Amino acid sequence: MDIIPEIIRENITNLINKKERTDGRALDEFREIFIETGVIKKAEGSARVKLGNTQLIVGIKPQIGEPFPDTPNMGIIITNSELLPMASPTFEPGPPDERSIELSRVVDRCIRESKMLNLEKLCIVEGSSVWLLFIDLHIIDYDGNLFDAAVLATVAALRNTKLPTTKIEDDEIILDYDNLQPLPLEDTALMCTFAKIGDQMVLDPSLEEEEILTARLSIGMRSDGIICAMQKGGEGPLNIEDIQKAIKITKDKIPQLIEQLDKTTPHR
Repeated sequence: MDIIPEIIRENITNLINKKERTDGRALDEFREIFIETGVIKKAEGSARVKLGNTQLIVGIKPQIGEPFPDTPNMGIIITNSELLPMASPTFEPGPPDERSIELSRVVDRCIRESKMLNLEKLCIVEGSSVWLLFIDLHIIDYDGNLFDAAVLATVAALRNTKLPTTKIEDDEIILDYDNLQPLPLEDTALMCTFAKIGDQMVLDPSLEEEEILTARLSIGMRSDGIICAMQKGGEGPLNIEDIQKAIKITKDKIPQLIEQLDKTTPHR
């Protein structure tokens, strides 16, 4: 993280303690959200999301492979993220760093643990052939709160994905690209991230807010209000009141996010 001059840190913290923010938002307000699907023509599913000035693209590439031995009747999702150097001076080329690995794991956990994607329906031949879905996140502009933007873009891309139907002939898998089917999505899960700054919990922190937070809490939640993922970041503590406030706001915001998502990518 960049070193923030103490006077800027104090100004932002004092504003937030008065329940104000430098960009004029309420403490529980998201920045403007933009969602677009089908942005990568060579991918079976894709989406671009802008959350304020944070922007990323997610592509979904399926292929047929072997299932894991302990789940022979379930498809597989594999999530990777790329923090492009053009997105931020703090992103460097090379192998994934801790931030990239954490982002991939948080998105993967939210999708997997929500059970929104029925992995059993991605099984073609139990024990030998299942669909593997490679979820690739490409960060284009970084201005804070990658988690919420990445989960939103991933869900939009999954909704946009279609697979060819399959049939078995003479022990061979035949793919019918003239008969495409949407993924077996049975729910929607999204994420709300909060920064603890001063005495307040702040939703959707911008980059300048992230750089002065003492703690971060990300909550993944299904459409029915069930929490499916949580991730704590930052070196500072959170008390029970902080966590309860964040959960309450998340329960209010998730239906609004889903409603916005439905306008762009209807849930079939």
